[in-house]
Amino acid sequence: MYQLTYVSDGLKVKGYLAFPHGYGLPPGELAESLRRHYGRTDLPVTPIATPLLRDIRDVRAAESPWPVFLYCRGGIGHVGRVQTHWLERFARHGHLVFAPCYRGSENGEGRDEFGGRDREDVLAAYRFLESLPFVDARRISVMGFSRGAINAAQAAASPLPIRKLALWSGVSDLARTYEERVDMRRMLKRVIGGSPAKLPEAYRERSPEALAGRIGCPTLVIHGTNDVQVDFEHGRRMYERLLEAGVPADFHRYEGLGHHLPPDVHEAAIARMFDWIRR
Repeated sequence: MYQLTYVSDGLKVKGYLAFPHGYGLPPGELAESLRRHYGRTDLPVTPIATPLLRDIRDVRAAESPWPVFLYCRGGIGHVGRVQTHWLERFARHGHLVFAPCYRGSENGEGRDEFGGRDREDVLAAYRFLESLPFVDARRISVMGFSRGAINAAQAAASPLPIRKLALWSGVSDLARTYEERVDMRRMLKRVIGGSPAKLPEAYRERSPEALAGRIGCPTLVIHGTNDVQVDFEHGRRMYERLLEAGVPADFHRYEGLGHHLPPDVHEAAIARMFDWIRR
């Protein structure tokens, strides 16, 4: 696994790349791919866990190009930062996995706007990934966890040909979140510039429910019924909006469980999600 520095809106931002188990690529090759794509040499690649290259197959030697799983993390800043052990688990399912950290996080440039201009961080990651010769650009799927559902839905509502979208414990209506999460109000007003009453459109453009009609790919909603961080109603309402908009949608409901699933259930939920992606 590596941490990359890539470019979004001219800003240097961070992201993590994990390879399918048993495969890898020398960091020099990744640095060269970044140089070719951006025409810059100031984009470092840092190994997180250095693989023994003699013990793994070169990812370029695969019989067919690789599918990609683009993971949009939750939280903001250090809260909810990319969980690299999640990336390892995702990579067990035969995908290259990439996770943007969002601008302003992990020493990246710029400022996270909670689904504002940071939406470009996901789109820029997509464009870099599809430029890699060993990536199957027809099979790039996106998942958003918690707040990451905002960025993931924005990507799926963009002109980019996202193959499938998964929204896991995801915010679907940010104005509703503002009302439900009193502890988040100060942060939201600071980051967005005001309350939903003052800036209704800013909250609407960050709400996946409002984007449902523009999502052009099959979508999976995953939510626990006892989630106290992002209420289950967010998942239920998003699923209903997708169906109303004619978007093919599935709903994996986890009865009695919360924002984070128990380890064994979490592993099974990941496997179930990738089974859905591969269909």
